[in-house]
Amino acid sequence: MSLARTERRPRGELSQVLVVDDEADIRELIELTLMRMGLATICAGSVSEAKAALNSEAFQLCLTDMRLPDGDGLEIVRHISEHHPQTPVAVITAYGSAENAVAALKAGAFDYLAKPVGLEQLRALVKSALRLPGGGQDAENPLQSLIGDSPSMQQVRAMIEKLARSQAPIYISGESGSGKELAARLIHSRSARATAPFVPVNCGAIPENLMESEFFGYRKGAFTGAQDDRDGFFHAAHGGTLFLDEVADLPLAMQVKLLRAIQEKRVRKVGAVSEEAVDVRIICATHKNLRELVEKGLFRQDLYYRLNVIELRMPPLRERMEDIAPLVEATLQRSFGDRPPRLSVAALKALETYSFPGNVRELENILERATALCSGDQIEADDLRLGPDEFSGSDAPGRGSETLDDYLNRLERQAILEAIQKADGNRTAAARLLGVTFRSLRYRLERLGIE
Repeated sequence: MSLARTERRPRGELSQVLVVDDEADIRELIELTLMRMGLATICAGSVSEAKAALNSEAFQLCLTDMRLPDGDGLEIVRHISEHHPQTPVAVITAYGSAENAVAALKAGAFDYLAKPVGLEQLRALVKSALRLPGGGQDAENPLQSLIGDSPSMQQVRAMIEKLARSQAPIYISGESGSGKELAARLIHSRSARATAPFVPVNCGAIPENLMESEFFGYRKGAFTGAQDDRDGFFHAAHGGTLFLDEVADLPLAMQVKLLRAIQEKRVRKVGAVSEEAVDVRIICATHKNLRELVEKGLFRQDLYYRLNVIELRMPPLRERMEDIAPLVEATLQRSFGDRPPRLSVAALKALETYSFPGNVRELENILERATALCSGDQIEADDLRLGPDEFSGSDAPGRGSETLDDYLNRLERQAILEAIQKADGNRTAAARLLGVTFRSLRYRLERLGIE
């Protein structure tokens, strides 16, 4: 089958979309929809034709079916990711093929559509994708972005830039106070959804009996007190990003409803008889270990794999102590402007040897307290009010405000990293030093997020 081109205006004036599908009726439906949006299309019916088109033309978007005569859509996704990384690609999957959709997102797809293709969802996807090249806001302001030049923070910032170009659900893991919501906001601000709402939701703060109505909204008269129609979080975030903080606190019954809303991209208000389409990107976070909760039956496995398409781990502050000084400077400047108080050498040293169980949030609280206690323009070590048994260099560090699980995880992480260092990076040798099997060490590395 030869390549087919649809053009209604001079080439230079149009964004061009590559449509890959071996079904003529699907191609025609998509072509007509794109034409009415003022876009030009080139159609291909196989993987080989799609690659030939990509090698000879410039495209602003690619839409590809998963099932093709000479391969599958994942091959096209990988080809574009490798050779044309600036071109977003979305896949069209069979109804109910959640595994295919997740696989495509992991491979680098921008988003997906389920058959039968809904024209409203198709148009929303195309609009989001075509905003990508110029989308996003400037996130370079150090007071609005993640501060620090440690290797782990450089890796986080690079990952955020990559994730901003995708619509894939993201799971942000990390301890309390490590900057999970800030990372979510940066992903949103750098994405094509930057001009739409960012709606943060603390899942642990919503009473269980109000969960469904808060997330999906309700109709007038649906229950006592429902005097008017009301939209839920999904409607409020339409076109933008819904950030589910502490998602591990969702009750199992609500997890089922959330899974359906994510898979079908539709929600039903309480008291309504029909569903409504919603265009929302999901980013979730928790300080708990979701994998362990799945193993204990406290979190649904299918929802875990739906949310954890791509994981972004936020490192605790004690793993990037070289960032303490710039964080202190930025925090004091934010509070005091051009004439912030200074830290003495002893005060900075005290901060750089403290374990920070509360991470960046705790650092900010410590500095706020110290500025109120200090005399003059200089903060001394005593003004920080750090207990001697809470320094990370102490022989018996205290737990501070850590939970028992976080405290034990920290000790386990430290022991593993020390063993790996002693073994010069040889994990088999490190396992022997720790007295565990290699398989057990590999599980612990994955559970603790050690790369």
